[in-house]
Amino acid sequence: MKLYYFPISPNSRRVVAVLHHLDLACELQVVDLGKGEQMHPDILHLNPNHMMPVLIDGDFVLWESNAIMQYLCSKVPDNSLWPSNPVIQADISRWQFWQTGHFGRACGGFIFERLIKKLLNLGEPDADEIAKTEDNFHRFSKVLDAHLIGREWLVGDTMTLADLSVGSFLDLSEMAQYPIAPYTEIQRWYRNIEQAPAWQSSAPAK
Repeated sequence: MKLYYFPISPNSRRVVAVLHHLDLACELQVVDLGKGEQMHPDILHLNPNHMMPVLIDGDFVLWESNAIMQYLCSKVPDNSLWPSNPVIQADISRWQFWQTGHFGRACGGFIFERLIKKLLNLGEPDADEIAKTEDNFHRFSKVLDAHLIGREWLVGDTMTLADLSVGSFLDLSEMAQYPIAPYTEIQRWYRNIEQAPAWQSSAPAK
């Protein structure tokens, strides 16, 4: 297998964490988004959305990080990240879809305005866009924070794909200045993820 990825990207990092957790052999190929390498014809042929990550497994090309995570888990049946119980799988998928549709977008607004714009020389952060992002961040952080009361993990009693998908964006919370201070349950939960060896080993080089 081969993974095209951008190390600092939450979408990429969580896939690398799954590879490490499952101890799967995979060649890693950095695609530097800051240099526009995602627009190279060879990359566009793999993913016309010109986004990372992309997994190649033989003749199979797969993009969308949450789909890649589930696919990787299928190679190690009944692992703790993606247990075989269909109810648990549905619950994990629910949180992965929620991350894609809501929480990830809210966090992504801060990342774009405060980090990506600077990286790509796209100008200063837009105050109006940041205000909209803050509204969404608070709306969905309240949902996540309330769910985590009395829980170590999002689903069940161990770390699953749900935790890696939703939690992946919190690695950039300080750099992108999320207004996360009121959400003590989220902060406590993310500290659990930070202790996971696979999450630690997936961290981009400083």
